[in-house]
Amino acid sequence: MPPDPLILAFDTSAAHCAAALLSGERLVASRLEPMEKGQAERLMPLLEELLAEAGVGWRDLAALAVGTGPGNFTGVRIAVAAARGLALGLGVPAIGVTRFDALALGLPEPVAVMEDARRGEVYLRDGDAPARMAVLEGLEVSAPHRVGSAAGDGALAPLYPLAEAIARVALGRLGSEQPRPAPFYLRGADAAPPSDPPPVILP
Repeated sequence: MPPDPLILAFDTSAAHCAAALLSGERLVASRLEPMEKGQAERLMPLLEELLAEAGVGWRDLAALAVGTGPGNFTGVRIAVAAARGLALGLGVPAIGVTRFDALALGLPEPVAVMEDARRGEVYLRDGDAPARMAVLEGLEVSAPHRVGSAAGDGALAPLYPLAEAIARVALGRLGSEQPRPAPFYLRGADAAPPSDPPPVILP
């Protein structure tokens, strides 16, 4: 592995376009743009702007990192499809990172990651237990520490913003064999299809 590999990370799993550029352990640049829709149109220009701000190009990247969810069904697919296409074109690895791994990065273990999934439910990973959907009301977790938007009073704060955390998790995995990024869903898509179909992800 190069001494300071450049990793470009991005995430559109919620109502935002988020990106971060890491050189080794050093954060070079980052962006977070809140948006309810339009991530598909905004993502690539935002990444171009981030690289230009850092004075580097696509060919300088050692790897891509992408948030794979759980989160917004279409948003997750947008980012994962972009990461796969870019990785293929650039000849660099694309490393998928779940929201659970990103939020828990660097926190004392075991930690329960609890993210608001709306409808009175949460995305939950309780320590080493498999991730699952859970009803928030009356929910108890076994891990002594909690983090996430649904973790409530006494919760720990994430050590890093989401996109930066995704990049840092990917840095730790760089150099080892990684599967192609794939959406990490805990809830099925709503019955109503989106007005603009998301990109198709080939197996």
